[in-house]
Amino acid sequence: MCPRYEHAIHILGKRWTGLLLSALLSGPRRFGELTMLVEGLSDRVLSDRLRELESEGIIKRVVYPQIPVRVEYELTEKGNALKPVVDAIHAWAEGWIPVETAEKACEKAQALQETDCNEA
Repeated sequence: MCPRYEHAIHILGKRWTGLLLSALLSGPRRFGELTMLVEGLSDRVLSDRLRELESEGIIKRVVYPQIPVRVEYELTEKGNALKPVVDAIHAWAEGWIPVETAEKACEKAQALQETDCNEA
């Protein structure tokens, strides 16, 4: 396998990463906004994912020097290049993942207290 492909799958295949990218495709977001948009994602995991995506150059952290300090996360050019990929996955899911399957997956996750699919 191509090492670049493997690395891309390693980055993008992590849990929550796709949902974070989707949320950031509509524009810059603050930490609290991302927490609300990606229901069930803990603050610790969100921080980890944001750091990972920043270290890969997919997002950037913008600090506004005001009181209180405001921090936003936004996609870089590299991150925005993922829009067709995210759109293609969404289209594939719409065409191939039955609603019942998605609902069952959400029910299972809720039973494990991993996420709240009512907001998804």
